[in-house]
Amino acid sequence: MANKVNDEDNKEVIDDSLEKIKNRLDKKENHKPRVKPIIEAADSLSLGISMVVAVAMGVGIGYLLRSLTEIGWLFWVGVAIGIAGAILNVYKAYSKQYKVFEELAKEPRYAIKKKLEEEDDDEDYGEKRY
Repeated sequence: MANKVNDEDNKEVIDDSLEKIKNRLDKKENHKPRVKPIIEAADSLSLGISMVVAVAMGVGIGYLLRSLTEIGWLFWVGVAIGIAGAILNVYKAYSKQYKVFEELAKEPRYAIKKKLEEEDDDEDYGEKRY
């Protein structure tokens, strides 16, 4: 009989714990993340900063090569490397955003293009009068 009482008490404790966990999960689902907009803004800002840093690093590499070898045109090689790095950063950001766009285009609520194409095919323009 003592075991039945203990089992019932344990069951009540477990049920209470499950209710608390469910309440916490419900609160987390309704909670909007605060950090996500900040990260997205920093990601957009970081593209401009990364372009400047890439060109600055290229200039630094060019200056270092010119000072080590005493060949003047190596400075411009470094600048070209920096510009190429900046272009690569832009391309990577573009590719990343394009993938996000493609995912959004697959969602049904953004499928307006497909609806418009279907409507254009069904139209009857009648006789042509010139």
